[in-house]
This record gives sequence, structure tokens and C-alpha cells, in this order.
Amino acid sequence: MPYYDDIIEFEPNLDGTDLRIGIVMSRFNIDIGEGLLSACTEELKKNGVQGTNMLIVTVPGALEIPLALKRMAVSDQFDALIALGAVIRGDTYHFEVVANESAHGVALVQNETEIPIANGILTTDTDDQAIARVSRKGMEVAQVALEMANLQMKIDEIDL
Repeated sequence: MPYYDDIIEFEPNLDGTDLRIGIVMSRFNIDIGEGLLSACTEELKKNGVQGTNMLIVTVPGALEIPLALKRMAVSDQFDALIALGAVIRGDTYHFEVVANESAHGVALVQNETEIPIANGILTTDTDDQAIARVSRKGMEVAQVALEMANLQMKIDEIDL
């Protein structure tokens, strides 16, 4: 068995004390969005994020989320960002366009700006599927944002 005592490893850290979190929520499928937002902000507060260190903005739909995220990311005011919304399959190809392009846009902003973005845009076949995922997904994206913000800071501090 290899010996790894000399290797540096960072454990997951969900401490939100002094972290600044930006949240962008789509108003399309507003009930789902607000459920995600409630679970998300509850988890952020549970982990030490102060309400005054959170900014929540809303946009019309999932396709507008990446633009708002980009503006927030380049402002240098946030340690992590969160995207919230729901794209629910309908009878047309529009679902695929919105689901794929919003996910692509979120990933692009994260990679371009190096600000962690937790993607909480649900893509489901039905309203019931979205409702069933609201609480868990809202909590998970909050945890992802906190963990990644803390990881970025630790990586920046390391001196090998």
C-alpha cells in the first residue's frame, strides 16, 4: 500500500462565514424557483453565510441566467455564484434548446471567470419531478457553492 502522509489534501469545507454568495433565479416556473431559493438560502445560512453577504437577482428565464451570472462574476464581489431555475419538458424541441444552452452558458461563465458556479437549474420531464427535487437540489447547490469557494481560497493560499 502506498504511503501518502507527505501529500497535501484539502477536506471539503462548508463554512460560509464571511463568504459572499450571488444567486440568480429564473422567474419562469416561479414556484419551483422559489422552492429552490428557499432551500438554498436556508442551507447557506445554516452554514454561516450572513444574509447581508447574499445577493439574489431574478431573470425572466433560464437562458438569461448566464448573462446575470457573468455580470456578477466580473464584479469581483462574490466568492461563489448559484444558478436556480427549472426547465420542464413540453411538446416541442424548445426544452432541449433551453436546457442545453443554459447549462452551456453557466459552464462557460464559470470557466471564463474562475468563479465557482453551482448549477441548480432543474431539467425534468414533468412538474412533479421538479417539485420532488426542489428541497434536495436547493440544499445541494448551496453546499457546492460553499465547498468550491473554500477550495478556491485554499488553492490560492497554498505554497508548495
